[in-house]
Amino acid sequence: AVVYRRMNKIGPSTADGTAVNVVAMAFGNMGEDSATGVVFTRNPGDGARGLFGEYLVNAQGEDVVAGVRTPRPVQEMEKTMPGPYKTLLRTCQRLEKHYREPQDVEFTVERGRFYLLQTRRAKMNAAASVRTSVEMVREGMISRKRALMRLDADQLEQLLHDTIDSRAAKSAELVASGIAASPGAASGAATFDVKKAVRLGNAGKPVILVREETKPEDVPAFFASKGVLTSRGGKTSHAAVVARGMGMPCIVGCAGLKITAKGASGSARIREGEIITVDGSAGSVYRGAVPTVRPRMTADFETVLDWAKKAKKLGVRANADTPEMAERARGYGAEGIGLCRTERMFNDADRIEPFRDMIMARSAGERGRILAKLGRLQRRDFARIFSVMRGRRVTVRLLDPPLHEFLPSPGEAGSRASGALQERARELAETNPMMGHRGVRVGITYPEIYRMQVRAILEAAADCAAKGIDARPQVMVPQVGTASELARVRAMYDEARREVESERGARLSASFGTMVETVRACVTAGELAGTAEFFSFGTNDLTQAVFSFSREDAEAKFLSQYLEGGILERNPFQTIDAPGVGELVRAGARAGRKSRRMEIGVCGEHGGDPDSVEFFHSAGLDYVSASPYRIPTAIVAAAQAALR
Repeated sequence: AVVYRRMNKIGPSTADGTAVNVVAMAFGNMGEDSATGVVFTRNPGDGARGLFGEYLVNAQGEDVVAGVRTPRPVQEMEKTMPGPYKTLLRTCQRLEKHYREPQDVEFTVERGRFYLLQTRRAKMNAAASVRTSVEMVREGMISRKRALMRLDADQLEQLLHDTIDSRAAKSAELVASGIAASPGAASGAATFDVKKAVRLGNAGKPVILVREETKPEDVPAFFASKGVLTSRGGKTSHAAVVARGMGMPCIVGCAGLKITAKGASGSARIREGEIITVDGSAGSVYRGAVPTVRPRMTADFETVLDWAKKAKKLGVRANADTPEMAERARGYGAEGIGLCRTERMFNDADRIEPFRDMIMARSAGERGRILAKLGRLQRRDFARIFSVMRGRRVTVRLLDPPLHEFLPSPGEAGSRASGALQERARELAETNPMMGHRGVRVGITYPEIYRMQVRAILEAAADCAAKGIDARPQVMVPQVGTASELARVRAMYDEARREVESERGARLSASFGTMVETVRACVTAGELAGTAEFFSFGTNDLTQAVFSFSREDAEAKFLSQYLEGGILERNPFQTIDAPGVGELVRAGARAGRKSRRMEIGVCGEHGGDPDSVEFFHSAGLDYVSASPYRIPTAIVAAAQAALR
């Protein structure tokens, strides 16, 4: 219960306590004319209309849920128990019509008499939720507004994850087959122990949880795993229901495997730590990592996104650093790029060595010669991105990380890095890199770096304009704390713009702004707005500054204890800390707009979190920017915020 509440963002302010219902019993284990079952009024795996579920003759409900016996498809009841089946069918239709939601129904037949035990809104994966939303609108059951509001925006990312490559699967070794309980595919190390699965998963290693059956106390391992495999149970067993709700591939009832805490034997053997692939859509288990295929947007998904785009007020852009990422983001509905991180470009194989040479250079002239080459490469990158996003704004952040991050660690062996390189790395090493020589401070210390980047951005825009491509770059300066810092870089930008426009005979559609990610920038935003034409709040670093701890250290060492102990209700790096970070965002936005009419957005990871999106909507911002796979989530969340 504790894990469920934390993962579903339910804190004491929402619910604090446990309800107990005391009810009479109905017995499904009174003989062959008695039964128990669980059904959904629509398929929770794909949303198809019609009864989906299972029942057991001469059994109690716990036998179905626990998966101790393999049940029968509910459709068989029409022959074996026609009277109760008709009542079940009629009851399900009435319940769905009344609640205007697909239902998850539990029932018992005691000596031929039908008893309805429980009904609740059915938990569905993203594909089923989207399909049912569209179909229920077409059936006249619900409005478009209700169709959007019933969706779990966070769940939509499921639709963008890979599925098994059917061609590759033909040549892969099929280890076992079971019941396809939750669609999708995943590869990972077979792990039979719950605690080990949690430990490995939290360390970033892909894990497939393999159990005889799962229980509520196994839930922490679900969140740490990529997929689940059990040897017992049916489509309504604990493992199936939990995995399906999480959008995780799951196979149950794999009777060919005898699973223990040490491994699996039977028709095939799976060893602890062995890499396996589970195909939750087909119920197949393969040895080794089987390639996957990128999913396609369904017509229903596109319909929902179209409704959401018309309803939302908040713009949705992408965090994208390459033309490929930009292409993907645009396909998912991004209205531009809110964060293009230029340092990612320097990490490519053909860039890292020249960039290191530039860092090693001891004079501005020597650095300038190397930067000229890097400038040509960056100009090509920017031109390709502008071409993909034609007519849409592309916010390019100038170099942000400290220079030592591009060099080998001072502790690396000399065989991997020259003595000079190691010595330079030692010179540049910092005690607190997060708050050290980075961002605008590097641009002021080594102005030739920022001049190169600004010119590459503007020249790329001019190249595009010459080809009839509408390029709209926004040059963004990171880590600014004072107006004088920003003014120094603005002078570089203005000079480069005059030169490029004069040389090319073109008028560029470009703008200059800053990333607001320091506390001082939020407090003095009115001053910054005298120089900046736009703001973009960098909520990742702003959260670190407000809480005075780094994300990596906090999440690795103590944040889980804070969450479990109730010191923090939510992870502030996942959902915006409204009372602290959020108030700084509101204050900065107000001050900026008081000075000038300006565009204001958010480019931290919070841009893809539904609760954070709702906050940014309420704060009156213009847009959020999220990773490509979270674009649909942000679009639907923005629509829900507007409708709410």
